[in-house]
Amino acid sequence: MAAEVKVCGITRPGDAAMAAAGGASYLGVVLAGGPRTVAEAMVREIVAAAAPVPVLGVFGAAPVGDILRAIRATGLAGAQLHLSDPAPAALAGAGLVWRVRRLASAEDAEALADVPEAAAVLVEPLVPGACGGAGVALDVAVARTARRCLAGRRMVLAGGLRPETVADVVRAVRPDVVDVSSGVEPPGQPGIKDAGRMRDFLEAVRGL
Repeated sequence: MAAEVKVCGITRPGDAAMAAAGGASYLGVVLAGGPRTVAEAMVREIVAAAAPVPVLGVFGAAPVGDILRAIRATGLAGAQLHLSDPAPAALAGAGLVWRVRRLASAEDAEALADVPEAAAVLVEPLVPGACGGAGVALDVAVARTARRCLAGRRMVLAGGLRPETVADVVRAVRPDVVDVSSGVEPPGQPGIKDAGRMRDFLEAVRGL
């Protein structure tokens, strides 16, 4: 079975509609800072344009109360947690919760067995000074160790994935979901999705 696809860093309703129509299973909007950050009013428009595809909010070191308030205010389907790790009970009402782990080595991947309850665990490379993967690919050997350590749990693979490479990575790692952002953007235009690259990425995964 082919992996599902999440298109992250959406900043425009039109891109959300294209990704949803093209077969994305999830979309992501950034509320954690950086060049792809969108205001809550725009999040509501993106959620409406993506329907019925769920949209997750990407949060950094935000208090749980702020995360829950943003979800209620915008219609987000859940939260992707980058710099906080609240207990599952604290996240009641948050919808889908994806916990993020940034990996630098196989030893980091071995610790994934201790990740608290979540709908999925997203793994990406540890890039100093960056909140996310910053367009850098996770070493395949580390990703495969992560897959083994997350046996029985939903694994999301992020970082440096592109239409030209995603099929080989999915074959090697077998994640449940692949997450793409900069890999479907024109150079130097963060948050602007290229229709052709989105189509090629989705078709590459769907063809497996």
